[in-house]
Amino acid sequence: MDTATATATATATSIATAPAPALATASAPPPPTHPSTVHHPLPSGPQAAREARRVAAWLLAGHPVGRPHDTTEDILVIVSELTSNAVRHARPPYALTLSVESGRAGIALSDASSSLPRQHGGRGPLATRGRGLAIIRALGAELFVSPAPVGKQVIAVLTWPE
Repeated sequence: MDTATATATATATSIATAPAPALATASAPPPPTHPSTVHHPLPSGPQAAREARRVAAWLLAGHPVGRPHDTTEDILVIVSELTSNAVRHARPPYALTLSVESGRAGIALSDASSSLPRQHGGRGPLATRGRGLAIIRALGAELFVSPAPVGKQVIAVLTWPE
């Protein structure tokens, strides 16, 4: 194994994966005021969106940061849409980076494709595809695309009143 492969393997194995969400306890700790971040590699197939939602739910359950319940649901929808878009239109490897702090969440989905996401125009209300970016925007998130050395990151930032 060459040095680069060994380093990548060591880095990948040192990234903590999110355990299954634990049951809530009677006395919850006060919401943290510092950002909480998780970076999680995702599988390359259709199970990627489910895994991304599981990781996001785990982080959000452990770090409530004073957000309304519907905001938690919005974050999970955004995670799902970004991941589904990557699986459908890009190529692996995929990774989710989610950072939550008081009043704001940043959701980034990395993939190995340099193709930029595009909004499909003219989709009807009954369309079953091509509405992911519109849904993310309708939830109030700002969207950004950042090129990476290999591929890109599609980033959604959602804010809420503190």
